[in-house]
Amino acid sequence: MSQIILKVHPKDNVIVALKDLAKGQTVRYDGIEYVMQEDIAAKHKFFMHNMKQGDEIIMYGVLVGKAQMDIPQGARMSTENTKHAAEPYTYRKVNYEWKAPDVSKFKDRTFNGYHRADGRVGTANYWLFIPTVFCENRNLDVIREAMHNELGYAVTDKYKRYTHQLLEAFKKGEDIESVSLAPSGIAGNNDRFFKNVDGIKFLNHQGGCGGIRQDAAVLSKLLAAYADHPNVGGITVLSLGCQNLQTQDFLNDLKALNPTFNKPLFVFEQQQSQSEEQLIADAIRKSFEGLAEINKIERQPATLDKLCLGVKCGGSDGFSGISANPAVGYASDLLVALGGKVLLAEFPELCGAEQNLIDRTADENAAKKFIKLMSAYSDSAEKAGSGFHMNPSPGNIKDGLITDAIKSNGAALKGGTSPVVDVLDYTEVVKKPGLSLVCTPGNDVEATTGKAASGATLILFTTGLGTPTGNPVCPTIKVSTNSNLTKRMNDIIDIDCGPVIDGEKTLEQMGEDILEYCIQAASGIVIPKAVLLNQDDFIPWKRGVSL
Repeated sequence: MSQIILKVHPKDNVIVALKDLAKGQTVRYDGIEYVMQEDIAAKHKFFMHNMKQGDEIIMYGVLVGKAQMDIPQGARMSTENTKHAAEPYTYRKVNYEWKAPDVSKFKDRTFNGYHRADGRVGTANYWLFIPTVFCENRNLDVIREAMHNELGYAVTDKYKRYTHQLLEAFKKGEDIESVSLAPSGIAGNNDRFFKNVDGIKFLNHQGGCGGIRQDAAVLSKLLAAYADHPNVGGITVLSLGCQNLQTQDFLNDLKALNPTFNKPLFVFEQQQSQSEEQLIADAIRKSFEGLAEINKIERQPATLDKLCLGVKCGGSDGFSGISANPAVGYASDLLVALGGKVLLAEFPELCGAEQNLIDRTADENAAKKFIKLMSAYSDSAEKAGSGFHMNPSPGNIKDGLITDAIKSNGAALKGGTSPVVDVLDYTEVVKKPGLSLVCTPGNDVEATTGKAASGATLILFTTGLGTPTGNPVCPTIKVSTNSNLTKRMNDIIDIDCGPVIDGEKTLEQMGEDILEYCIQAASGIVIPKAVLLNQDDFIPWKRGVSL
């Protein structure tokens, strides 16, 4: 049954509009009538009581802001009358008890994945090209153009054809407005020469030299984590030779990460080659041989505890914390109950939700590690003249996320309600089954880059405004908070959580649907839109201030 308003938590003193409300309109909640003092757009909140300047504003059951002026009942929450506020946090030993969800529908399920020698299972089988320095990016681009098209991994380039048609129309003096963009197919399994190789991926980046040596060291660990990723079958490394990030540093980090590493790995150093032409030709030839080798690996059944989900939100709106994020959170709880792994990151978007996460962390050392990482990150942002309170983007605010604490408490719901078993710094790889916190920025691409490095084999990416982000080695599944977005940007959205807003599905039903989709995606039965579109975004974090 469709609702028009929603009170998220019993302690809240604001109510969310699920539909547009007009000035003067009367709505009823729990036997009390509220008259709108102004137009309230869907996704925004109105106040349940008259507020005095300095009064605390509660949502999700916690402090999310303070009133900056006297505010009448029925008025809209805005950046003018509300400012960010959040409770301080500390470690306090809490005996957190978790009631796991019913997993009877999934307990005997499997997915078809790529089994690696170390016991991990990939949801894809990629060949990976890694430059140790930005100087090699152009060579990677040349190799990509040569191999993608010929081996069947490129998105059909309808835009080249469109540009050619515009040029021809212009030459003939015709109206170019009449030239339409023709639809085209997208490269799929039937187009690939190597049927068991899901893609050839390229980690172009701007690091490896210049900057500070610490940046090169962190980048080395990041690239090593990608090379060792269970979704990667083999690797080609291109090095210039004189850069800060030496090839041996990368190989040492790879060995430290996985002493039994045994994937095909080829290294080419340009300053030791006869020519650029020879370097590129040799890299293509050896990589082709490697592709033929990893093509012998076939998908085999694996239990669901071998899955590792990274949960992420971007382009968030006022429905994110009501539909998509808690639905993903329920899917996360299901996977944890089945013995799988879940990664919740984006530390700037946990501001105001820290105490809940700390109380769910059984291990005191892990809890204190989280506090240390959060405090250091927040302090660095404030020293730069910014702060977590400045995290919401103009798009977030326009669609109802007025303070960072509102955004963060809604974002944290992606991690479900299970205990926190571990806390990982950037580039640390997940080891323990259950929910782990991973230190990354909130920035969409930096966060997904970090989640993949920590071992996510699928990423659930929720969005209310639409975000075309993907990852080179980790299939990224887009989950929409509302049906209007799904209809408008259907080319990038995989799952629609609008039925939750419309009252057609419960969060539990939606969460089960999401896990079912993950099983299909992990098996290669369905291909997420970001994968089909080659949305292979990769941005290493230099540990500077990034919100």
